[in-house]
Amino acid sequence: MRNLLLLLFCLLFAGPVQAQSGSFDSLVNSGIHDIYAMKHQNAESTFRTLIADYPKHPAGRFFLAMIDWWKILVDLDNESYDDIFFQKLEDVIFQCDKILDKEPQDVDALFFKGGAIGFRGRLHAIRESWLKAADDGREALPIVERAAKLSPQNNDVKLGFGIYNYYAAVIPEDFPLVKPLMVFFPKGDKQLGINQLNETAANGKYTKIEAKYFLMTLYYSYENNNNKAKEYADELYTLFPDNPVFERWRGRIAVRLGETDNYVTIFTKVFDKYKKKYLGYNTKSAREACYYLGFYNKNAGIADTALYYFEQSILFSEKLQEEGGSGFLSKALLYAGMMCDVTGKRENALKHYKKVLDTKNYDNTHEMANNFINQPFKF
Repeated sequence: MRNLLLLLFCLLFAGPVQAQSGSFDSLVNSGIHDIYAMKHQNAESTFRTLIADYPKHPAGRFFLAMIDWWKILVDLDNESYDDIFFQKLEDVIFQCDKILDKEPQDVDALFFKGGAIGFRGRLHAIRESWLKAADDGREALPIVERAAKLSPQNNDVKLGFGIYNYYAAVIPEDFPLVKPLMVFFPKGDKQLGINQLNETAANGKYTKIEAKYFLMTLYYSYENNNNKAKEYADELYTLFPDNPVFERWRGRIAVRLGETDNYVTIFTKVFDKYKKKYLGYNTKSAREACYYLGFYNKNAGIADTALYYFEQSILFSEKLQEEGGSGFLSKALLYAGMMCDVTGKRENALKHYKKVLDTKNYDNTHEMANNFINQPFKF
């Protein structure tokens, strides 16, 4: 729920800027591509060049912070990048304020100040500092609205408004407890949000990828349109095959669509990249990959292989030490028990079933575990 609520409090802006030289645009686009491609050293070098070549423009400092944002995004439980991320955002805000003191109508300074405050709010929300997140959201919104009025043809700014309009309309419907908070914010409009995101995805200068990412997730999670989600996932995964966020989303969509060969191939790659220590392919990536590889082998009736992957997924879950466990842990324990039953390891099966009962109940895992404690599972 925290990952949904944060979208109500703050807008996401990936750096829409006014027309600049070809060299400027080339540096920005090259750096943005390297952020998504997980080539963070290359991106940092590019944006430091941008700062050196355009020292009075806030874009370089803003995008340096976005490198840290993606380091946070691929592993939200790791808070080691938080302080440096906040510090870099404050540098952006400070520079923008200096510009705005002299030129109050400077659109770039308004955009990047609003974006920096919005990202600060997003991280506050992820860390469940709700009051700080809400304050940042209220502060960012009028700044960016002001910039949008000064530059109404800018498609990039529609990203933030699209995200806000969609989730501000959808989330209160699914989470009634959020409704009282919405009195502090403008009313959302789901269809308008989708339209704005589509405009940015088609015509944005610097924010196309981010718009497509949000469209993929909303079509998957809320619109029940898996084929549309797949369109965006295919594009993102093709462009950035070593981005763990995009790759795992493509795998999940393949699971939901029943694309067996696709998801087996994808999650085999994810697990392999984890073992090879690719950037961003962490314990959570490995846990998810092993779970779905186990899921495939279970459904294919290959019990020994399924058991291996489920037990690997369990080990990764235990390393994460999540309070009450997770859906992956609860289901992996259940399925591992079932595979133990199939392979004649009844004692181990019972151990797994009893561990299921020590985790949170996900999709009736407790009921199923109790059933298999009383009567062994059979294919």
